[in-house]
This record gives sequence, structure tokens and C-alpha cells, in this order.
Amino acid sequence: MTGYYILIGGIALISWLVSARLKSKFQHYSKVHLQNGMSGAEIARKMLQDHGITDVEVVHTPGMLTDHYNPQKKTVNLSEGVYHQRNAAAAAVAAHECGHAVQHAQAYQWLTMRSKLVPVVSVTSGMSMWLVFGGLVLGAAAGMGMGYWIAVAGLAMMALATLFSFITLPVEYDASNRALAWLKNRNMVTSQEYKGSEDALKWAARTYLVAAIGALATLVYWGLQVFGSRD
Repeated sequence: MTGYYILIGGIALISWLVSARLKSKFQHYSKVHLQNGMSGAEIARKMLQDHGITDVEVVHTPGMLTDHYNPQKKTVNLSEGVYHQRNAAAAAVAAHECGHAVQHAQAYQWLTMRSKLVPVVSVTSGMSMWLVFGGLVLGAAAGMGMGYWIAVAGLAMMALATLFSFITLPVEYDASNRALAWLKNRNMVTSQEYKGSEDALKWAARTYLVAAIGALATLVYWGLQVFGSRD
């Protein structure tokens, strides 16, 4: 278990550092005011309009960096620091979330795949660790048998969550690429504002990358524990 705690601690530290850097970048680029004077909400509505999307609503959601696209309700949810603000960070985040709406409208394959996994992963992700750990304890006490297969079932659920994390990567990177391309091609931002938007989105994407690597590392660790216990 010591190895596991070291692994989790290392991943948590890296995740914290990346998240802290993202918040720092967001605060920095929040000071780069847009010359066009548009708010995050106005940027979002303009991007949706330019892509012919009329059935998605741009709404306000509380919190900081809580921005997200809801495919079920078809809403682009913008946080307090994005909806009303008129800066490079707000433009980047608003356009990124609209990038997801464009993916949805165009049936982007990775988003479709991710959406299909959401209901399954939301149920199994919380159970996987308990099954793996419980199966190992039961196997140690009873000498493999049922405990081993319980642990394997937990690993399968963990593998599904890991797959979900990696499928999320192309979804997020593609949404950022769509956002940046639109901001540039429509001359929504100046060159300085564009650089700020690009940098902010790069750090946002890295949070998903760290999460995916962490999920894979955890899966490999517990896989070694389960399959190694049979030796």
C-alpha cells in the first residue's frame, strides 16, 4: 500500500501544480481586455450563430472555472469570471465551450463515444476501487477464488474509467482548436489577445492530460497487485 500512497501523492501534487498554474494563467489573461469590448457570453452567442447553431442557450453558472457544455439540456454554461467579463481568458473559455456545442451539432465521433460512456462510468467509477481492494482482501483471507474475480471486475471498471479519461483528451483538444481557429479567422481578437487565449487553453488541456495519466498509472498499479497475487 505504501507504493500506492506514493503514487497517489505524486499524481495529486502534479495535478495541484497544473491547476494552480491554470488559475494563475486565467487571472493573468483576465487583465488582457478585448479591444472589441465583447463579453464571454456575447463571444459564445456569436460563435454559435456563426456555426448555424440556434438550439443552444448560453447561460450563467456560479463558481470559478465551472464552465461546461451540457449536451442533454443544450446549454453553454459560463462561470462568473467568463459570462460578464471582456478579456482574453473569458473569450478563450467561452469559445472552447462553444467548441463542444459545435462538436455535438456535427456528431464529432469522440464526443459521441464519450457521451455513451458517461452513464456507465458515473456508476462504476465509484465502485471500482472498493471492488479491487475488497477482492484482494477477500482473496488473501480465503485463498484466491471468488476474491480474485471480484478484484478483476473492479479492474475492468477502472479500465473503463481510464478509457473515458483518454477519450476525453481528443474531445478537449479539438474543442480548443475549434475555438482558437474561430477566434482568429473571424478576427475576434488581436494577436496579443490570441496568444493569451491560446496559452490559457493549453493549460486547461493539461489538467485533462494529468488526469488521464493518473488514471492509467493507478490502473497499472492495481493490475500488478491483482495479477501478481496469483503468482
